[in-house]
Amino acid sequence: MRALTDLTAEQQEAVANTRGIVAALHAELPRNGLVVWTAGNVSQRVPGTDLFVIKPSGVSYDQLAPDVMVVCELDGTKIDDGTAAHLQPSSDTAAHAYVYRHMPEVGGVVHTHSPYATAWAAVGEPVPCTLTMMADEFGGPVPIGPFALIGDDSIGRGIVETLRDSRSPAVLMQNHGPFTIGKDARAAVKAAVMVEEVARTTFLARQLGTPIPMDQADIDRLYDRYQNVYGQHADDDEQES
Repeated sequence: MRALTDLTAEQQEAVANTRGIVAALHAELPRNGLVVWTAGNVSQRVPGTDLFVIKPSGVSYDQLAPDVMVVCELDGTKIDDGTAAHLQPSSDTAAHAYVYRHMPEVGGVVHTHSPYATAWAAVGEPVPCTLTMMADEFGGPVPIGPFALIGDDSIGRGIVETLRDSRSPAVLMQNHGPFTIGKDARAAVKAAVMVEEVARTTFLARQLGTPIPMDQADIDRLYDRYQNVYGQHADDDEQES
């Protein structure tokens, strides 16, 4: 088993920094109403290594300090990272690992059971692109991924198959819930927050009537503007104003 102490000093520093980032970002999930109890997880690649950091399974959010974040190989195996032996990685680790192995551009992965996005997953229906916010963030509808059981890389395969040719950073895995990806964990957390927001708003719109479809050309223009023109390009955390 590879050990943290086998890494160079620079790599060990990168692991420590990533643990801090991942621990802090987990606090955003309950803060934004995306998880209950110990559900949900955030992971991020460790720069300059073939490792990633993810939360331990079944640990409450108020105990997710940097020093309990688990370090894994890209096959999902925990390394000797200095954490207690009983701290095993999240039950969704195989899915995260599969995404990292097959989508090298992805630096962060998030999974939640946020209520509105998960409701769309329960009925197996994509969230249609009927809002400018959706065009900005997702470049189209939020797609549905296939049903897959937890325990191996089946969920990861479904995520990759669904998102590989999509502009959306979010997929609603059927009967399960949303998974989001990003250039880093912060971007993936933002996508998790935004997919819950558009799922909720679209649900509410359906209570009033039939949401109005948007033209694909308008969606494309909005997506290009938001991704390439909007904002200061130093912090992409702002939304339309």
